[in-house]
Amino acid sequence: MRADEQPGAIVQNPNIDIGTFGIWTGALDMQPSAVAEAAVAELDELGFGAVWIPETVFREPFVHAALLLQASGRIKVATGIVNRYGRDPLACNAAMQTLNEAFPGRFLLGLGVSHEHLVAWVRKHDYSKPYTGMVEYLDAMERARFFAPTGEPPAQMVLAALGPRMLRLAAERTAGALPYFVPPEHTAIARDTMGPEPLLAVEQMVVLDPDPSTARATARQHMAVYLQAPNYTSNLARLGFGETDVADGGSDRLVDAIVAWGTMDDALARLQAHLDAGADHVCVQVLDPDMAHLPLREWRELAGALVIG
Repeated sequence: MRADEQPGAIVQNPNIDIGTFGIWTGALDMQPSAVAEAAVAELDELGFGAVWIPETVFREPFVHAALLLQASGRIKVATGIVNRYGRDPLACNAAMQTLNEAFPGRFLLGLGVSHEHLVAWVRKHDYSKPYTGMVEYLDAMERARFFAPTGEPPAQMVLAALGPRMLRLAAERTAGALPYFVPPEHTAIARDTMGPEPLLAVEQMVVLDPDPSTARATARQHMAVYLQAPNYTSNLARLGFGETDVADGGSDRLVDAIVAWGTMDDALARLQAHLDAGADHVCVQVLDPDMAHLPLREWRELAGALVIG
């Protein structure tokens, strides 16, 4: 299955081209910097279009992105996502512009409101109006002063978005959206909500294990924290999943909808389903029982199966 043969062709935006397939991973944060940089250099060689890195309570994402960009030559580095509460709009814009100038067209800012437990409990910020706050934040970024050289093509950002208001905001104010923890059914809704032009990059969890018991156990281990977050449970409710689906680690129906487990062919079928539903880019998160495990072998196998190198 070649990337250029996918029916869900990339919307051609002159300022952003992250390819059809990327990797989403938090495991790089758990490695020494040199190991993380070598891993991204290999992802570059394997042909993935982008590597997506999160922001929680590990590395500072802009510094981390700079190190990964310096260690590679072609692959895009995208934040999935930067927490808008972590810095003021002027600082966020300056970081985005600085990286875009230093690595033209290779940095994509993924920006989001994160979650109440990370914002109110950990950072001690007010999380009462996440949508309104994001609108105000984007306004302030547009007004932010930045007198250093800027890059060409211009810097770009996408928003973490699940519900209709945030999806529309992403389409109207940024290059597009990054929905996370969603099945292909949500991808179709997101495309319909956003329209045909904005970039739609979707995260997909994968467990390369054909045994239903162990595969679902790995999936539930990784899903647990997300099933405690109202952002995700509310979105799942919009998709028809009830309280029994999100309880006790998630029903089999929910696990199977969110995590593509099984053989490589099973994983490829799920990636294709997102493309068929309207995604331009799918960033694959390979899960392992050891959350600090760097899945180099699985990334290599995935690249070979996708024939992207």
